[in-house]
Amino acid sequence: MTIDWGAFTPLAALAGGLLIGLAAALFVLLNGRIAGISGVLGGLLGRLGRPVRGDIGWRVAFLVGLVAAPWVFAVVAPMPQLHVAASDGGLVAAGLLVGLGTRYGAGCTSGHGVCGLSRLSPRSLVATACFMAAGFVTVYVMRHVLA
Repeated sequence: MTIDWGAFTPLAALAGGLLIGLAAALFVLLNGRIAGISGVLGGLLGRLGRPVRGDIGWRVAFLVGLVAAPWVFAVVAPMPQLHVAASDGGLVAAGLLVGLGTRYGAGCTSGHGVCGLSRLSPRSLVATACFMAAGFVTVYVMRHVLA
């Protein structure tokens, strides 16, 4: 195994992690809600297509902030080069599997991995361990078994 020292950015990773942690903590303290993306989006779409009244504004603002963040970043610094080593079909299949996993796991990586673990939730610990293990197995199979 080799390390790509040009892509090794521990200070940027630390700053990003601190910002995510701070945002999640402020969101739960000020809003009383977990900053799990699948829950935010699911609540906006609502059951049977009808979102809960009074919940629409903050959910839309949250999602617009997620989409707008890269554009704001691009004003401050150059965007990093993006290279995805997967086919379009593979990306669609991966997205569908992740979506299915968030439904079965009752949350996503941000909900369980960031917010749930910080609250010492046993359910989030199990969910995070499961999706991490599934990721490890998937990478191994895709790169070493099927390659």
